[in-house]
Amino acid sequence: MSSWSPQRNQSPGGLSSHLSRTLFLLLLSVVSAQDVTPNPDTCLVFHSINGSSVSCHPPAKLPHRLPADTVYLVVEFFNLTQLRADTLQGASNLQELHLSTNQLESLSPKFLLPVPLLKVLDLTRNALTRLPPGLFRVSAALHTLVLKENRLEILEPSWLQGLQALGHLDLSGNRLQTLPPGLLANFTSLHILDLSNNQLKTLPPDLLRGPLQLERLHLEGNRLRVLGEGLLTPQPDLRYLFLNDNRLATVAAGAFQGLRQLDMLDLSNNLLTAVPKGLWTSLGQPTRDMKDGFDISGNPWICDEKLDDLYGWLMANRDKMFSQNATRCAGPEASKGQKLLEAAKPH
Repeated sequence: MSSWSPQRNQSPGGLSSHLSRTLFLLLLSVVSAQDVTPNPDTCLVFHSINGSSVSCHPPAKLPHRLPADTVYLVVEFFNLTQLRADTLQGASNLQELHLSTNQLESLSPKFLLPVPLLKVLDLTRNALTRLPPGLFRVSAALHTLVLKENRLEILEPSWLQGLQALGHLDLSGNRLQTLPPGLLANFTSLHILDLSNNQLKTLPPDLLRGPLQLERLHLEGNRLRVLGEGLLTPQPDLRYLFLNDNRLATVAAGAFQGLRQLDMLDLSNNLLTAVPKGLWTSLGQPTRDMKDGFDISGNPWICDEKLDDLYGWLMANRDKMFSQNATRCAGPEASKGQKLLEAAKPH
């Protein structure tokens, strides 16, 4: 069993993606050469007027003590399974914590108590199956929580209590099959929700109700079969919607009603053969809507009169259409293999 705390052996944080290198780069920009520790057996420590940045990767030995002014901590690729409850003691100014690519199995409910100013917590690629209730009870400043590629099969609303400022929640790449009602009801600032690459077959009807301010919703890579009437309605300012690589065979006529700001829609690689009349009415108007395009390729479209409504919309918005060559008819026999845009042209 591998564990670490600054008092003993310490644990790795992960700079997983571009998420929050901003502060790190700002710190780097104001340090001089003598501030950097080049020894591969020690963590890199950068000192600046804004605070210290500590970056630990193997083969470095984890520090026994963090600088008191640490604002940014990376501890990554150490295969830690546990972190002591007092790991962050003495680092009360910490704003970003990256612990990705370890094997963390659990966290103490007291783990974040010493760091009430924390804004970013990245736990990508660990082995978490749950979070302790109360973990975020002093995390009112946390705006980015990344739990990508863990082993979560369920979620409980109590696990997320205290996240008053949360703007970005990434739960992608877990094993979620269902979500509880009211999961996001108290989030007033959530702009990005990533539930992609889970095993979701359905979504609770109230998932997006409440004071959310969603701009980006990732649902791709699940097992969704139906997109219902009212799921998206509470989020009229949604700009990016990813529903690709599901098993969608049914989309309700009013599924996109009220999405006045939608810039990007991906419905590719589903099981759609037709869509109801009126589905596209509010999309692709000559405003900013759909300015970043849409993708409906990889569906078994049946190109008959039932697609007339879609045909008209495609012709009006063809300049925004991705994967035109891969958007083809699966039937009837006479149209099989034909590009949907060709089938849409008036004869």
